[in-house]
Amino acid sequence: MLFYRLTFGKLFPTFGILFPSFFVQPKQVTASAKPVLCRPWFAVSNKKTALMGYICTMIETQPKNIRHITLHEIEEYFVAAGDKKFRAKQVYEWLWKKHAQSFEDMTNLSKDLRQKLATEFTLPALTISTTQVSEDGTIKSRFKTFDNHAVEGVLIPTEERKTACVSSQIGCSLSCKFCATGYMERKRNLSYDEIYDEVALINQQSEKNYGKKLTNIVFMGMGEPLLNYNNVLKAVERISAEDGLGMSPRRITVSTAGVSKMIRKLGDDQVRFKLALSLHAANDKKRNEIMPINETNNIKELTNALNYFYKQTKNEITLEYILFKNFNDSQKDADELIKVYRQVPADLINIIEYNPIDDAKFAKPDDDVVMRFMQHLETHKVNARLRRSRGKDIDAACGQLANKG
Repeated sequence: MLFYRLTFGKLFPTFGILFPSFFVQPKQVTASAKPVLCRPWFAVSNKKTALMGYICTMIETQPKNIRHITLHEIEEYFVAAGDKKFRAKQVYEWLWKKHAQSFEDMTNLSKDLRQKLATEFTLPALTISTTQVSEDGTIKSRFKTFDNHAVEGVLIPTEERKTACVSSQIGCSLSCKFCATGYMERKRNLSYDEIYDEVALINQQSEKNYGKKLTNIVFMGMGEPLLNYNNVLKAVERISAEDGLGMSPRRITVSTAGVSKMIRKLGDDQVRFKLALSLHAANDKKRNEIMPINETNNIKELTNALNYFYKQTKNEITLEYILFKNFNDSQKDADELIKVYRQVPADLINIIEYNPIDDAKFAKPDDDVVMRFMQHLETHKVNARLRRSRGKDIDAACGQLANKG
């Protein structure tokens, strides 16, 4: 199949098509029949418009993921096809509010129209391949992507909350030594509609099993959210939109291993969700040992970035700290943690019990050591909470997601 590059009105063989940014939106096309949504994006000269029209009659756009185009573009598609404009809102509602997983699900559209949409667009939705239920009620789901990758998400139910823990990448590139996902190869980023699917499917599980919708979402599953920045922000926008799931961004927490440049970008972009930093060691020597990312994003850089983020957004910040036996659980470690806590506008430190994984040799501290650590923080007026892990028996707890079981 032959592809072309259009540059200043000339065609050259290549592996894609790139239109000048002032002319049309870049699209991958094939040298075959008629166009789909192939048009100038704003006013250009008549000559260029005519040339574009001629070229568009000679080439055909690859079927595009319908969730990757705007409502306005869907409206234009229906108008160009001689159909009624309101059809676009019907389709858009099916895509986001009703979470249709195929065009066949759109039952208020005619069969012919559904078939036409299926021919001219794609709708690559996540599906659930396996589900495990913990003795504490936690539900872990393995999702299958359109290209046969697996990624996991978790429903964490309590009396007060129903929380979805979602993934942002298939695998991870950061190699944190205590995290099962860190031992996996990063295959690719999840697209924003795939992240949306995770939340929508877990919400359905919550309604089915507990009779309640999700109350909270945490990006604490597989992958580093800030290394999939655009897709994560777009997913949050769709999750919180009125024509999406309508969840308040204040009920969404994005957790990062610490990418200082992107933390600052969150501030510049005026995001409205909460931020959690996976700290896990309060000095650079120890943090370098367990989190290689610290070598390029040390604690001083991270505290500066967190202060900048808070100055720009005033959003809540949480520090996450897993206790490892004889590594970061001493009084000296607690004092270093207090020092970091004082340097950032953090609302809370979550002290997390370690959950064992096959590839790591860490261990959970004894209960009395944990209690002494917590009491030392409390004595020094630190707002800290001991977070008990859920779903350990199905490898669904913090740090255990690895497409296992």
